[in-house]
Amino acid sequence: MKPHVAVIGAGAFGGWTALYLLRRGAKVTLLDAWGAANSRASSKGETRVIRGTYGPNQPYTAMTAHAMRLWEESEKRWNCRLLHRTGVLWMAAEGNDEFERGSLSPLREAEIPYEELDATEIGKRWPQINLEGVRWGIFEPESGYLAARRACQAVHDGFLAEGGEYRQVTVSADGLDDAGWNALTLSDGSKLRAEAYVFACGPWLSGLFPNTIGNRIRVTKQDMFFFGAPAGDDRFSEKNLPVWADHREHFIYGIPGDPAGFKVADDTRGPEFDPTNGERVASAEDLQAIRNYLGFRFPAFKNAALLQTLVCQYENTPDGHFIIDRHPGSKDVWLVGGGSGHGFKHGPAVGEMVSRLVMEDEEADAVFRLARFRQGR
Repeated sequence: MKPHVAVIGAGAFGGWTALYLLRRGAKVTLLDAWGAANSRASSKGETRVIRGTYGPNQPYTAMTAHAMRLWEESEKRWNCRLLHRTGVLWMAAEGNDEFERGSLSPLREAEIPYEELDATEIGKRWPQINLEGVRWGIFEPESGYLAARRACQAVHDGFLAEGGEYRQVTVSADGLDDAGWNALTLSDGSKLRAEAYVFACGPWLSGLFPNTIGNRIRVTKQDMFFFGAPAGDDRFSEKNLPVWADHREHFIYGIPGDPAGFKVADDTRGPEFDPTNGERVASAEDLQAIRNYLGFRFPAFKNAALLQTLVCQYENTPDGHFIIDRHPGSKDVWLVGGGSGHGFKHGPAVGEMVSRLVMEDEEADAVFRLARFRQGR
């Protein structure tokens, strides 16, 4: 008989986990309160960056390389474009490039193609960028961005097509963080029993497991801005400008290919945010700061028209690593989250990993386990 696994959360981690569990032979019920890539989800929006530059001593460059292969396989399977290989340019600041230097060895080991470019070469290729303060850069020609909302929907549709069950309901948090419960209480009055449970609830994970997770996930408000390029100016389209990241005092990034406009966001963690009831209105102060930055780094965008704003949220762990582990009091309950602003690209790799851990009764890598917090890591 097929083991029954309930997956709670249909976002980047939960949707892929449900799909790979199904492919490993489980019976899978996927639950979500509002649906894949809904307006409250951290996986919402049109685009997400996919890049391998991650600094030294981390597992994510290799995970990105594997995830790219899985994204490619999924595109072929579903006959849809999800991965846009515009390239990613990471600009390194003068006198503050330890992160970039530390990224080169992991990029080589993961066999992610890259080029080291000095500021002169960057200026020749992309003269629309003001390179003041930029010493050199890393260009990943095969990286780029993912069609986020479309990808979440494709995973959801693929899950259903392959025999998965989806229910749009909420799960009661009462007693979840205690040992010994044997069924989920759902908002429609029913109960759901399974052999294993995977909670991949993004910013809601800490609320469902206040003692086990609690402040190990901090939810922050993140403002994103979309500007209109000058009329008739094609220099800022995705065919003429890659996804870019500027690592100076802050980490600011942009995606030229977003359908909503020229996307710009500051990766600095914002104020704490309620993902259910928080008002999704971008800060006027953040807008002014982004305008000032944009006019500096991309002079053609000085006084550019603001087309749209979007408020999302990060669910941050103290060390930026994901949480992938069993609940300490329930060996058949898995907790998966803490995307920390960089989780989306890894969705298929995380889903494949979690499905193996659940089905093979294995333990996660130590870097993802809850024990690292107790050890002061």
